[in-house]
Amino acid sequence: MRTEGDTWDIKTGVGSTALFVAAARALAGDEPGALAEDPFAEDFLRAAGAEWAALLDGEAPGHPLTETEFGKDFQEFQAARTRYFDDYIRAATAEDVRQVVILAAGLDARAYRLAWPDGTVVYELDRPQVLDFKREVLAGNGDEPRADRREIQVDLRDDWPQALRDSGFDPSVPTAWLAEGLLIYLPADKVEQLFETVHSLSAPGSRVAIEQMDQVSEAAAEAIGRQSDENEQARTEWLQMIYNEPRSEAAAWFTARGWTAERVDVPEYLRAHGRPAPVDQPAGGVVSNLVSLVTAVRS
Repeated sequence: MRTEGDTWDIKTGVGSTALFVAAARALAGDEPGALAEDPFAEDFLRAAGAEWAALLDGEAPGHPLTETEFGKDFQEFQAARTRYFDDYIRAATAEDVRQVVILAAGLDARAYRLAWPDGTVVYELDRPQVLDFKREVLAGNGDEPRADRREIQVDLRDDWPQALRDSGFDPSVPTAWLAEGLLIYLPADKVEQLFETVHSLSAPGSRVAIEQMDQVSEAAAEAIGRQSDENEQARTEWLQMIYNEPRSEAAAWFTARGWTAERVDVPEYLRAHGRPAPVDQPAGGVVSNLVSLVTAVRS
């Protein structure tokens, strides 16, 4: 159960979700015609321990990511999410945005794997234990960022805007903000505060990309965990890590403040890219049907 001021590293609590997501990205990227590939995801998993390496090597029988309809859908969802935000970053830099802020960066390796125009600064915000793990794994493999990558070791429940400024962030120039896999781990009032902060720090020409999830109903929660006792335990642990409460809809919030926003639901995005949209039952389509992706631009 989440508590105020709770802590974690890459293998515990909220931090462990980054490894689960990286595993989904790695597995999805191996599929023919994958929507997105993240070659660094495997490096993180192998560094995290034998259980994650076993999953990559096909030696984890019964794992929910590979043996359930939920897992298959989750892999496809992660590939779609990654592709959407990769394209968002590419579009922003093509419009001469040279300041990028990744909130709750986790195991996001975009600073290493995307092609960045000269002069781009990528700010990555997350807890010290998470950023340390990522940096040490990549440095150990001889990988170097392809942009000016600046770590900001801060909890997003603290005064992260000041920490961002202290690292050289300039609110007078356009910024591309990214909030991927974040909002459900913040209480609703903190989401509102985050939106307000992004709005206040954004010069004209700035943009923001957000992943948001609807409140998980009891029926949806049961569907996610229905297939095995092990998956039921994972579902319970995940539900205890999120704030399953109503929060502001991002597209409407930013539109009301003068931004131009677009929202796409994940099944719609999958269909647009030639992928079959998930179904509600069995548990395969539950997550994808709850998630939408939003991009907003400030005039």
